[in-house]
Amino acid sequence: MITLFHAPQSRSSRMIWLLEEVGVAYEIRPVSIFRPMTGEGHPDPANPHPDKRVPALLHDGSLVAESVAIVLHVLDAFPDAGLAPLPGDPRRGDYLTWIAWYVAELEPALFAGMSGELAGSPQKQRNHDAVVGRLRNALVDSPYVMDDRFMGPDFLISSALAFGRQAFPADDMIDAYIERCQNRPAAIRGRALDDQSGLQAAA
Repeated sequence: MITLFHAPQSRSSRMIWLLEEVGVAYEIRPVSIFRPMTGEGHPDPANPHPDKRVPALLHDGSLVAESVAIVLHVLDAFPDAGLAPLPGDPRRGDYLTWIAWYVAELEPALFAGMSGELAGSPQKQRNHDAVVGRLRNALVDSPYVMDDRFMGPDFLISSALAFGRQAFPADDMIDAYIERCQNRPAAIRGRALDDQSGLQAAA
């Protein structure tokens, strides 16, 4: 059994999408978190995350926290979903590279763009431009970053872009990519379940 410790409208929201994409049985366990942007909420003693944040996932007695770790764990645990090349597959290196790029390059560029840091930092602006260029180059000939199949990196990249679209310049190719990913049936189901969990938490 899988238990997702979840706070509505947070980084754990996309993990509902992930679990819907994989198609396995799971339970959503709502927890409260401190939300620094608003100053609302509080850490929940029932949350097993080491820092009392989300997402955290309990799978057969094993606790996995942080988005990238959860994606790697879930997609390797359920290979039949076809969202990750197996070890030994020639595409495995590309898959891991894109996931590492998401953490090391895309997320810093996204938050630099959202916080207004780019104007005062030529280096951050160059890094930001490089992120946009890398993404555009990948999408010129393929609907997804690796090839014509939606895979784990697309899940992470598209969900971050949808959250922080204003951090990047207008671009029809990137917009079409986000829409392709966000319109997947599992993504739509995930958003509906996140909305329901928010209503339950407010009740």
